Amino acid sequence: MLLLSLLLAGCATPQASVAARQAMVASMPVLRLPPSALPTPLALQQRLAFRHGKRSDTVDALVESDGANTRLVIHAQGQVALRLDWDGKALKQQRAPFLPAALDGERVLSDLQLVFWPVDAIAASLPAGWSLHEKQQRRILRQGEAIIATVDYPQPLQARLEQHVMGYTLEIISIPIEVETTP
Repeated sequence: MLLLSLLLAGCATPQASVAARQAMVASMPVLRLPPSALPTPLALQQRLAFRHGKRSDTVDALVESDGANTRLVIHAQGQVALRLDWDGKALKQQRAPFLPAALDGERVLSDLQLVFWPVDAIAASLPAGWSLHEKQQRRILRQGEAIIATVDYPQPLQARLEQHVMGYTLEIISIPIEVETTP
């Protein structure tokens, strides 16, 4: 999900600002919850609209999670840009050559889990000094009193993730897909 935020992060900013942001980003916890922490299977086709500063872009994604694996495929400009497979122990990534080296599959997985995994499971995995609370269709991730990220759910199958520290917003519109099961 960070695909375009990192692509768009090339905007010119003062060096001190960049260093401060990098330090804060480095201190952010990366969620690595097992797929089994999600109480029901997830199978969604998504439209992801990224905004970083004045720049924006839209990509498509497919997300599936069952008790054993979480899989994500992001399509950009008609090509598979990123493919992730998380089994709760190891994260496998396949990346298109055009992706910047700074794109971190762990952060993409972390954002996915921040939006979709249960609040209690996320909160239990956070380091000391960090908290996640949900109230009235809004999740707030804090470090101490500082708001780090918010997730709003304006309608069913819609979410808006704002990574305040990382400086990007992600609008997610999802459509359930049918997953074939074999007897």
